[in-house]
Amino acid sequence: MLSDGIISLRALEPIDVDTLYQWENDPSLWSVGVTLAPYSRKQLWDYVNNYDSDIYSAKQLRLMITLNENNKTIGTLDLCDFDAANSRCGVGILISSEFQRHGYGLRTLELTARYCRETYSLHQLFSTVAADNIPSRRLFEKAGYRISGRFKSWLRKADSYTDAYLYQKFL
Repeated sequence: MLSDGIISLRALEPIDVDTLYQWENDPSLWSVGVTLAPYSRKQLWDYVNNYDSDIYSAKQLRLMITLNENNKTIGTLDLCDFDAANSRCGVGILISSEFQRHGYGLRTLELTARYCRETYSLHQLFSTVAADNIPSRRLFEKAGYRISGRFKSWLRKADSYTDAYLYQKFL
């Protein structure tokens, strides 16, 4: 298990189905991910039970973020678009609303950077963040990510589009 003493990143477990059900079916979060429709518990059960945690074959890895003091799951971290040949990987993070603004997101990104550098010898991490998602932009900037590009009209929000920034962190 990956830990910094305060939080840990752990593998998906069957006990996570209800938590994922809550997060994946929250329409307010759909604009920051790729979900546009609800998931059933059965779909999430199948996903967890058939999950391939080999980042080299699946090209992605999902980890759950937990508090060490009480083992409470507070979020999820997604490594996606893993590219071993070019030593890079995308990063997505969700911290449950009641645990935001306590430094857990920053701890997660710092722990993730260390893990990706030491375990996978990655050269860089990246994330695409909506221009109007100020809290996420601040989080990535605080974690040492820098803007390296802007995508015009990149993300659809209801009946309009918003720009997005490409953030990169070199390890």
